Amino acid sequence: MRKRRLGSTELEVSEVAFGGVEIGIPYGIGIASESDMITEKEAIHLLHTALDEGINFFDTARLYGKSENIMGKAFLDRRNQAVIASKCVYIKDEKGNIPDYPQLKKLIESSLDASLKALQTDYIDIYMLHQADEEIITHEGVCSIFEDLVQSGKIRAKGASVYSSEQTQTAIATGHWDMIQLPFNLMDQRQADTFSAAKEAGVGIVVRSVLFKGILSERSKNLHPALKKVEAHIKNYQSFVDDTFPDLPTLASKFALSFEEVSSILVGIDRMEYLRKSLEAADGKYMDESTLLRARAAQYPDPEFLDLPAWDRSGWLK
Repeated sequence: MRKRRLGSTELEVSEVAFGGVEIGIPYGIGIASESDMITEKEAIHLLHTALDEGINFFDTARLYGKSENIMGKAFLDRRNQAVIASKCVYIKDEKGNIPDYPQLKKLIESSLDASLKALQTDYIDIYMLHQADEEIITHEGVCSIFEDLVQSGKIRAKGASVYSSEQTQTAIATGHWDMIQLPFNLMDQRQADTFSAAKEAGVGIVVRSVLFKGILSERSKNLHPALKKVEAHIKNYQSFVDDTFPDLPTLASKFALSFEEVSSILVGIDRMEYLRKSLEAADGKYMDESTLLRARAAQYPDPEFLDLPAWDRSGWLK
């Protein structure tokens, strides 16, 4: 497993990051409750295997249920081998307002302290805003508090987890955030327009939704009737399948890793087969220029429709 520098930080992260949401809460197509999830023992074994196989980058969040606690147990005696990223709780109140500075500081610091306790560590390598919008990203108090956390040694780098290209552009423009976690995949390539600016500013890019919540896999068959056009479009990617790209998940992973600006791709892993597939995909053999151009041209024609939270609310992902 090769490693890439995370922006201008001193962190070297594996090309594949272990996404920890699936080991903490019911998440993904076909996962309706805890009874569908793997056990804590199985999750710890997966984390240990990933570390042994060269993955050193692990992503979790305060909002991912048991995920931080499981990682804390897994890495208790191997902490210096793992680069751990976590995210604070959502900082806006029920009315959509950011609290005043004293409350904001208490909220962020208490969230971090809870993460540190769960992870059984005294520092987090990368600490991120969760569901960050333009107002949060540019808020003077938020930026100041995160900078103070870096100075305190409780976190090594500060970042933002965003959704839109506009949010990514705003985060880059602030000059404050060390890295950005963003959605990007074969279907929805809108964020590619931000990559060069991030590289120029020394901001690390970590890509999530590489497999589009599992839809860019064998799970793309027999989708909800409302997603008929999506399912038909995904079938077009079979034209890329060959010895280098033997299946859709490998194609999707290698596509994202073909961008030099991307430090790591975040893959949700809750099965040994998913871990093995990710390890096989990250072999350093990615798309050449002509293949990448073909893949860029094969994005979904209506990216605004690709709204996973809306699909979930509509019951289309069950």
